[in-house]
Amino acid sequence: MSDRKLRFETIQIHGGYSTDHTGSRGAAIYPTAAYHFKTCDYAARLFELKEFGNIYTRLQNPTTSAYEERIAALEGGVGALAVASGMSAQLIALTSLADSGDNIVASPYLYGGTFNQFKITFRKLGIDCRLAENDSAAAMEPLIDGRTRAIYVESMGNPTCNVPDLEALAALARRYDIPFVVDNTFGAGGYLCRPLEHGANIVVESATKWINGHGTAMGGVIVDGGSYDWGNGKFPAIAGPSEGYHGLNFYETFGNMAYIVKCRVDGLRDLGCSPSAFDSYLMQLGLETLSLRVRHEVESTKRLAEYFRAHPLVEKVSYVGFEDHPSHANAAKYFRFGGGAVLTVILKGTLETTVKFVEALELVAHMTMIGDSISVVTHPASTTHKQLSEEDKAAVGITPTLLRISAGLENVEDIIDDFERAFAAAFAE
Repeated sequence: MSDRKLRFETIQIHGGYSTDHTGSRGAAIYPTAAYHFKTCDYAARLFELKEFGNIYTRLQNPTTSAYEERIAALEGGVGALAVASGMSAQLIALTSLADSGDNIVASPYLYGGTFNQFKITFRKLGIDCRLAENDSAAAMEPLIDGRTRAIYVESMGNPTCNVPDLEALAALARRYDIPFVVDNTFGAGGYLCRPLEHGANIVVESATKWINGHGTAMGGVIVDGGSYDWGNGKFPAIAGPSEGYHGLNFYETFGNMAYIVKCRVDGLRDLGCSPSAFDSYLMQLGLETLSLRVRHEVESTKRLAEYFRAHPLVEKVSYVGFEDHPSHANAAKYFRFGGGAVLTVILKGTLETTVKFVEALELVAHMTMIGDSISVVTHPASTTHKQLSEEDKAAVGITPTLLRISAGLENVEDIIDDFERAFAAAFAE
């Protein structure tokens, strides 16, 4: 594209697209593992990172490159890296920052898989993940020390829907001169929330959710905001001689794109978390309708929240669009429309009645998924957060009768009818 400043809805269609020699309007899928090198000198320059080009699909692929360009533009970053899953995005993003002996300070309101990756897998790598009592800057600051290499939060916590004060956390990160990393999965590819505009330095995201939008592919992304000074002496693997590239200094060579280049040429090279070209194609296809889908889902979520709040068999509704939600003000500040496309409800009754309720649903799918074209209900205590101890589940608000609900693209009144039938079945005398 030219240097015109385009709006989100236009970028989601045109970002990363260029007409090839065929004139095809649709993005091409390149199902290839390797690429021909024009000359031996050209190949050497590619491997020395002296020239950009396709080396091997573990590092890049033309279909994936177009997708990366589009998602970087939507999130407002200088570059993006597509990977095989959201968990892969976290893994590469954070191991590119922290070494054995370093630590990461994080919000406690995390997806269950993230919680276990941080507390178990990262610990085995020698990286200490310190979970604060809550997601405020005041709670996180005492955990920061000279070996802290990132502050990490979710733009909207999963499944509690807490929204942290991004600007306050960004200010804290600047004060201690450490990167601020935000999982923006609930921000829907930058449509609902753009953390980079509020001081975040790096965004990670599960593209499996709203970016894809149809539950047809796994994927994750890392987006570099290009706003962090890697030359401050804290990150010698980025602003020092690279052991893997004959002393190359990423910061001196690539400037404000040093971090995302390192994630690619070290992270993907060594960890191999690469997406397939077909999955990248599906992500691009999903992006073209992102704003339309998400706007509908946000409206449906509000309607569902109102329905559940008025229902006599519901004990509590957690929806950031309600003024009594603790994160209402932050959601209004950082999220388009002042809310997301997910809510949680705590049913009255017992674990047994909750199970009956879930199993009685016909339209609403019982899955560990959000951001799909179909409405989904998840019982976190038995699925996404099952591996947590009872103490850890209680600390982040996971109770036996709590359900996470992700609105889909159906007519919301049909979904409400489905819930009504499930209530009748589960609580029948």
